[in-house]
Amino acid sequence: MAIPVIDLAELHGDKRSKTMTSLHEACEKWGFFQVDSHGVDKKLMEKVKEMVNGYYDENLKEKFYESEMTKSLNKNEKISDMDWESTFFIWHRPNSNINQIPNITKQLCETMEEYIAQLIKLAETLSELICENLGLDHNHIKQTFCGTKGPSIGTKVAIYPQCPNPDLVRGLREHTDAGGIILLLQDDQVPGVEFLKDGQWFRIPPSKNNTIFVNTGDQIEVISNGKYKSVLHRVMAEKQGNRLSIATFYNPGNDAVISPAPELLYPGNYQFGDYLKLYSTTKFLEKGPRFESMKTTMVNGHHG
Repeated sequence: MAIPVIDLAELHGDKRSKTMTSLHEACEKWGFFQVDSHGVDKKLMEKVKEMVNGYYDENLKEKFYESEMTKSLNKNEKISDMDWESTFFIWHRPNSNINQIPNITKQLCETMEEYIAQLIKLAETLSELICENLGLDHNHIKQTFCGTKGPSIGTKVAIYPQCPNPDLVRGLREHTDAGGIILLLQDDQVPGVEFLKDGQWFRIPPSKNNTIFVNTGDQIEVISNGKYKSVLHRVMAEKQGNRLSIATFYNPGNDAVISPAPELLYPGNYQFGDYLKLYSTTKFLEKGPRFESMKTTMVNGHHG
């Protein structure tokens, strides 16, 4: 199976309808997809990857291989409660912590900020397209995520180091993502990430030509009333080479109130007799307007 690829350039022209359908199917049936023609400067993406790899080599690599986890693995002990990853987290919005990261250079800070500004635009574009496919106002997700201080934007920077015994440890254990839209700039050489699809683990190949890998988190599942589900995924430890992962999260603000979009909810708390009265006059019509009528009835607080 080929991972869905959404070419955003095709939204401007006679392929728009087909592209929107492909995006809908990717969100509904896969929970992940790749994005091309995404508008993020690819030279900038290469610069981010190069600088992050350099930061790992200079500041994290030696410490990682001296850790107790590495010592346990070298003794052929199975590790089930830790992940084979070297990682740090950068908060960007509403407040940044990037200058507090030990030994980070000014150049890396500036490069990351430039990258994130472009990535936020992409996340907002995707949120609008998702809303359009769900039949919501195009700003629904953006407005829901805002809270009082705007959305939370953060990046998990991770290196999955070359592992001597990959059968004894996960790079990252199985999980779904808590937030909204996740934009992954990943390694172009070393694989490792896997997603669960139709009961089987599906290996994601390295990203070529700096396509961005996207998956939807738990909050998109809630807002879509379960139509777009977040998907279990994991990272396998690899014996051949380090794997780079730069995952940026477009999440709700901490005080944002999340609920299913009212437009996507079925009517509820009505008496069946009231439904039958409406059904008797609309039996041979589309059921959608019937459901909407029942929702309106319940919002107005009366029956029949």
